[in-house]
Amino acid sequence: MSDKARNAENWLNLWESIPDNGKGMLWTLAAGFLFSCMTLGIKYLGQEMDSFQIGFIRAFFGLIAILPFALRRGFAPLRTKVFKMHLARSCVGITGMLCIFYAITHMPLADAVALTFTRPLFLILLAVVFLGEIVRWRRWLATLVGFVGVVIMVQANAEVGLASGVALFGALMVALVSVFLKKLSRTEAPTTIMFYFGVIGSLISFVPASLVWITPTWEQLAILAVAASFGSGANFCIIRAFSVAEATAVAPFDYTRLIFSGILGFILFSEIPSGWMIVGAGIIVASSLYIVLREAGLNKTETSNESANTKPRTVASEPKR
Repeated sequence: MSDKARNAENWLNLWESIPDNGKGMLWTLAAGFLFSCMTLGIKYLGQEMDSFQIGFIRAFFGLIAILPFALRRGFAPLRTKVFKMHLARSCVGITGMLCIFYAITHMPLADAVALTFTRPLFLILLAVVFLGEIVRWRRWLATLVGFVGVVIMVQANAEVGLASGVALFGALMVALVSVFLKKLSRTEAPTTIMFYFGVIGSLISFVPASLVWITPTWEQLAILAVAASFGSGANFCIIRAFSVAEATAVAPFDYTRLIFSGILGFILFSEIPSGWMIVGAGIIVASSLYIVLREAGLNKTETSNESANTKPRTVASEPKR
């Protein structure tokens, strides 16, 4: 056996020796780093290119990437009876993406990423309105505390007030996408959902992009392609993380994106977040993390109760007569 093969086997054995939750943590760390690299590429492009154009090219690249998978069995699997819901989901999704891209290109990187973590807070409100879910006082209190953190962040960085508002609206739209996906996933395949988003999102974003269009250089296209690859890699890593580990073990490490974004923003753009921005971001992260962990705990309890209720009961044998 060659040295290269022996080293590869040693690394494989080391990986297999790690507990599943440990693997999930490592996958999540990799996802956080790749996501931060993607946002870094978007911010760099935003210095010369409008966020509307970046959003359109990103959506179009996503459509090209999904086409081979969506069309491998022809057009029949793409037929849908809920086109209006696909249309609404795509409109909301592309709006959220454009808002977040705008925030990334007009705010310090770590601040923009921190505001996107308000998604679980908005999701609580939307789940009550659209899904009829019952939310108890602990999660309402955590939601209120999280929005206190939002107020602190926005007030601490008043000069980017518009960008902060756009970032929050983008987080609201992304949370609303989760509601649509929960409904669509009951009848639609993932490739079908992604296909319609790619088509509709590209058409919608082309309109504002055409108003600010500049011919991108090959360098800009390459950076955007690499950024899109980082985004796909981040999605793959986070899917792997949740497939091998418990949600309660994985969720806290998703917030390392703040650390990675802060470090990269400081190194490449000399961005230094203020003390109050850090305080506000910490409150948002703590409240969002509490909601995520409590939700995972409640789901685990409900699953255990259902298992106990469906467990066959032991029937005592009747006495012989």
